[in-house]
Amino acid sequence: MLRAVIWISVMGLALCRPSENHLETESGEVRSEAMRRLLEVFGMEDPPAALARGHKQPPQYMLDLYNTIADVDGVTKDPTLLEGNTVRSFFDKLHSDQIEFLFNMSTVAKSEKILTAELHLFKLRPQASLTFNTHHFCQVSVYQVLDSSKKNVSQGKKLLSSRLVPIHSSGWEVFTITQAVRSWMSDEGSNLGLLVSVRTLAGLQMDLKTVRFASGRNHHHSKQPMLVLFTDDGRRAASLEITPKGSDDSPVGPSLPFPSLSLPAAARRSARSIDYDESGEKMPCQRLPLYVDFEEIGWSGWIVSPRGYNAYHCKGSCPFPLGQNMRPTNHATVQSIINALKLTKGIKTPCCVPDKLFSINLLYFDDDENVVLKQYDDMVAGSCGCH
Repeated sequence: MLRAVIWISVMGLALCRPSENHLETESGEVRSEAMRRLLEVFGMEDPPAALARGHKQPPQYMLDLYNTIADVDGVTKDPTLLEGNTVRSFFDKLHSDQIEFLFNMSTVAKSEKILTAELHLFKLRPQASLTFNTHHFCQVSVYQVLDSSKKNVSQGKKLLSSRLVPIHSSGWEVFTITQAVRSWMSDEGSNLGLLVSVRTLAGLQMDLKTVRFASGRNHHHSKQPMLVLFTDDGRRAASLEITPKGSDDSPVGPSLPFPSLSLPAAARRSARSIDYDESGEKMPCQRLPLYVDFEEIGWSGWIVSPRGYNAYHCKGSCPFPLGQNMRPTNHATVQSIINALKLTKGIKTPCCVPDKLFSINLLYFDDDENVVLKQYDDMVAGSCGCH
């Protein structure tokens, strides 16, 4: 009889205790959900495929642009520097001997607003035997191809940009082609490419050996023809909002672009002691480091820069009386007074939350190996306060 009771007790404990497989499954589900929510923050459904990029280098223009608008951690230096919030670069897919180009725009979402599109061409120096050419300038014109069978006549093409270029110069020449890209986005089948003509000031066709542009076939990748597209994907920064009437009375922090994850019980228990330091003393509201490492997340295979960034987080208590160093709002000050005087039941002390948020910039390869620069709002806690 005693053996039977012991066996039943052991079996009961085994049934009550969660199995290791169950815990692993639950942990895997939480990670999967967390990664899905993180991708939502970065405006993606799936991460781009990791590249074996031993020789794959991002265009120097995109690296320079990134370094101009972002610091070493990717944080935006000046929000007004970038038009829109997305910059994409595309390499020519045609690799023709002639000065004509084709760019695959399929990775651009239909919902993105096209702001500016530029064709970047690297002009090479004339060959040595032609350096004594009597012409000093040439007329370079960029056309949108409307009909591939008639691209050499005016009916088969549309002028997009034209200007004078010094014949003996060398370096990047940039032409605006926004009209063409907008038409391609509204009708993908109309993307028949671009055609460039070089003529004398008298309108005569010039020898392509005199005025040469680098191509993707015969020249270094750093000089490849490139289309640069500035867009806005419509994402807007979240705002610091007050809890609507009828909801929980406790103040809220920033409105994040995704719902909060349900935390395990252990995490909920540890949250009760976040206002105390290691010595058990109450810690005032302050900003503390929170480093996001893209390699640990598994994203280092497609992100060029940064390798990670310091998002920071806010931690600490907001005791009465609130000093100005805690950056309290008027609402938080009143709430703190009501709590201290216990005038209303259930009113808690204000919370330590971010009161200034900064954007970060990500430079990465997409699935088509194009390099993209994207700006994401509200990603770094700039300062903390009692709200």
